[in-house]
Amino acid sequence: MDIVIPIVVALAGLGLGALGGYYGKRVLSRQAKDSAVQEASRIVETAKEQERALLLEAKEEALRIRSSAEAELKERRAEIQRVERRISNREENLEHRSSNLDRRERKFGEREKELEDRHAEIDALKAQEVQRLESIAGLSLDEAKSTLMKRAEEEIQHELALRYRDHEERVRSEANDKAKNIIAGAIQRLASEVVSEATVTTVPLPNDDMKGRLIGREGRNIRAIEKATGVDLIIDDTPEAVTLSCFDPIRREIARLSLIKLMADGRIHPARIEEMVAKAEKEVWDTIWKAGESAVFDTGVRALNPEVVKLLGRLKYRYSYGENVLMHSTEVAHLAGAMAAELGANVKTAKMGGLLHDLGKALTHEVEGPHAEIGAEVATKHGVPPAVVATIAEHHSDNMSSIESFIVAAADAISAARPGARKDTVENYIKRLEALEDVGKAFNGVEKCYAIQAGREMRVLVKPEDVNDEAATNMARDIVKKIEETLVYPGQIKVTVIRESRAVEFAR
Repeated sequence: MDIVIPIVVALAGLGLGALGGYYGKRVLSRQAKDSAVQEASRIVETAKEQERALLLEAKEEALRIRSSAEAELKERRAEIQRVERRISNREENLEHRSSNLDRRERKFGEREKELEDRHAEIDALKAQEVQRLESIAGLSLDEAKSTLMKRAEEEIQHELALRYRDHEERVRSEANDKAKNIIAGAIQRLASEVVSEATVTTVPLPNDDMKGRLIGREGRNIRAIEKATGVDLIIDDTPEAVTLSCFDPIRREIARLSLIKLMADGRIHPARIEEMVAKAEKEVWDTIWKAGESAVFDTGVRALNPEVVKLLGRLKYRYSYGENVLMHSTEVAHLAGAMAAELGANVKTAKMGGLLHDLGKALTHEVEGPHAEIGAEVATKHGVPPAVVATIAEHHSDNMSSIESFIVAAADAISAARPGARKDTVENYIKRLEALEDVGKAFNGVEKCYAIQAGREMRVLVKPEDVNDEAATNMARDIVKKIEETLVYPGQIKVTVIRESRAVEFAR
């Protein structure tokens, strides 16, 4: 019995505990549920607020886009209206101008008709006046002219006699000068020829292996040499020698010196070739200046412009039918000075004219025209005295203005060995090559242009930044067409357009 009571009490405690736990769990569950409901309500409210904000933002954006579109549309309408007003104003102006032109045309037509009527009236009045004068004078117009001519001839007979006497006196006073001219003309007719020199264009090689080095891999060296110098390098079966072909003797001399320097240096490639060509060109121009100074010093001519001295030096590389023009000019100066001293003429003028008489030949490759005219123009430009300019201009002329011109022409004939029948042929040959190069230089983008192979080939170097490959092909075709239209030439001419791009950097 004592054991049962505690058990019952324990069971009752357990029951009460279980009941208390159940009710506690329900209270906690209800609290959690209420909290979840509150959280869900808060999330829904937040979502609704975000929805309202998004709707409001979308409405504002739509309103802004609509306002912008309306403003743009309004601006375009205003621009269209302005354009329409301008067009309308222009149409009004055109109509106004058209009406003005119509009025002017009618006015000019009326004036033209009035002028025609007045001309007719004037012609009629002239005819009436002639008839009246003929009736008054009792002579026709032809008879009056004949009478006037006869009276005029009778009146001027005495004056003519006086003028003839004055001319005879002036001729007597000039007899001494005329006698000197006759003597100089006799010297010219009896002038003899001398032996001429020969032009050498062959460059010796140390051995035949050098030919392969000059050609280079796939011909790059020979192309670089021809491009830099403007000459045609002919490498054939001739042992230990190559030939340079170019109508410009200075180009040919630069190429010759460049080859000699390259063979001495041993390094033959495009970059070295360009460097050696630049050095050779400087040496040639230094030699030209020294040659001009030497010729001036040897002949005793003074007070020449430095540009004239430089042109004289260029004649060192100019040959006329194999005769060196600078040596020829120096000899003509000495001969002219000696003859002028014997004839009592101006020795200084004759000597300077003899030295400068072929000055124009230094520019015949660059300037169109006879070398006498070119030389006279250059001499005038650089302050050469007019009497000397006259001897330069007249040394190939039949009409000479002074005894010094006769003396220079005679000295030229004595010194030169140029058959006259071949003169025009050589001049025309040089002009044809110059004209051929001028055709190529006239195109845009052309850097250099060389006529080689005696005018049978032309090489045109273009600027790669201005002319692409397709344009280079078209340029070659256009140059050929221009040559066919403007030049007269035998056989055919090969035109090669070369476009080369280079990238250069320096390691420092």
